[in-house]
Amino acid sequence: MFSKEEALQIKKDFWIAFAEAYPRKWLLYNTKIKDVTFKFYVDNKKAQVILDIEPKDEEKRKIYYEKVESLKSILIEDYIEDIIFERNYYLENGKIISRIWVEQLEISINNKNTWTTIFDFFNANMDAFERFFYEIEDYIKDLEINT
Repeated sequence: MFSKEEALQIKKDFWIAFAEAYPRKWLLYNTKIKDVTFKFYVDNKKAQVILDIEPKDEEKRKIYYEKVESLKSILIEDYIEDIIFERNYYLENGKIISRIWVEQLEISINNKNTWTTIFDFFNANMDAFERFFYEIEDYIKDLEINT
């Protein structure tokens, strides 16, 4: 078990090492769609590349999610095979969002021997997710076009 300070240092070292291994600017919060964001997540059990759809307006969340979901076969066939879709994903704080993600299990941020695997997973999947998003972003942004 690590102390709080040790755990924080491990996280800091992990993200610095990732940035050095893959020095590029990721899309993340810069989707130009309010409350639609990409995220990296890692803990002591899994790594995830995530697309969160979380507008406060429930109707907007539904529309954005359904637009991406309508392109699910393209995402799976051309970009990320093992993608997971969840229309109503419950965050720890009880908030309901829509989440689309891919994950790798049996790795740990606390085990430096798995870092390269995590970095490669992050790079390959976020790159694929971003390429998919850039291809469909005009369709997603236009709330006048229904699914």
